[in-house]
Parts: sequence; C-alpha cells; structure tokens
Amino acid sequence: MHAIPQRCAHRPLSGGLVVPYVTLIHDGHAAFGVLDADKTINAFRRRLCQICEHPLDERCFLLVRPADVVRGCSPEPALHPECLPYTADHCPMLNGTRTHYRRSPVLVSHPAGRPCTDPSCLCLDRTTDEGHAARSGSPADRYEAWMIHTRNYQLVSPPDRPAAPAGISLDAPVLRKRVLRTATLSPDAQHLMDLWNALMGGA
Repeated sequence: MHAIPQRCAHRPLSGGLVVPYVTLIHDGHAAFGVLDADKTINAFRRRLCQICEHPLDERCFLLVRPADVVRGCSPEPALHPECLPYTADHCPMLNGTRTHYRRSPVLVSHPAGRPCTDPSCLCLDRTTDEGHAARSGSPADRYEAWMIHTRNYQLVSPPDRPAAPAGISLDAPVLRKRVLRTATLSPDAQHLMDLWNALMGGA
C-alpha cells in the first residue's frame, strides 16, 4: 500500500483515509465515492487535483471507463501522478474490492448508515451521480488511468448546460496508460477500446 502523498498532508482523514477534495461531506461525514457537484466543477475549472486540491502540474491522470470513451470525456477531475497510486490502492472501485455499482441511489441513506431526515438538506442536489440509474447493480467497469499533458486539458460541456462542465476531453494525446482494474467487457465495449487504441497508435 502506498503511503499518504505529501501533497495530501493537509487533507482531513476519515477512518485513517484521506478525504478527497471532491468528496461530498454530508452532516459532517465523508461520503466516499460521492462527488460534491460544486467542488467538482471548481476542480474542473481551476485545474485542481480531485484528491489534494492543489493545482495540476505539467502532467495529470484521467480516470477512464469504456463508457467514458463513448462519451469522449472523463467525468471526474484529474489527479496528480503522485496522488493516483494512493487512490488506486484505497478506492474500492479501483482496487477491485467492490465488484458491482451500488443498487440504491446515492445518499438515500446517511453515509454512516442512518437515514437523512432533514427535509431542508440539499445532499441530493449537491451530488453529481446522474448516471446511477444506468449503472445500478451492474458489474464494475474496467478502469484505466490515462496520462495527458495539461496543455491538452480541455473541458467538455453539454449543449444545454455550457456553464456546467461534464468532464475532461479524451481527445488528447495519451502519454501513458495504466490499467487500474479489469472487467469483463461486452463485445461492443471491447471493440470500442480496440478502435481507440488503434487510433491512438497503441499509446
């Protein structure tokens, strides 16, 4: 296991783990795996690492699934090369501990297991888990980390919401690829990945 990166020394801990900058804090508890929409947009626009909140350097990593290749963008903020190994070690979706996506919508219950009974709570409005319905209960995807140069960092926004970035464009030269976890791909998904790899010259 990789030690906590020096860049993350200022970050709060929960259960001994670094609480990523973009993680939603709900009623004082870190909801690991749930992105805070406001922080995510801030990280996109200011080119901040999703883990340590520090500005990205010359190179950064994007987390990429087959579905992201289809959409043409990575839906999460980028990471420093130093922050990726720690994240890959401890995130259950990246290290293979979690084999399926959660079935219940994000924050139907309190992150600590208790229902959220505050009718004025904006927890659901502050999450970015719009793709939950499509993934609910499905086997976990294959995850790769793609290193790009930050000069090729470009945001992608939906036509109807230009002010709300949907992710970071994958239309950029890939300097390095690292498989974080494997998954059984459908024939269509495998074909798309093969085509992308061929187009990018096997980068």
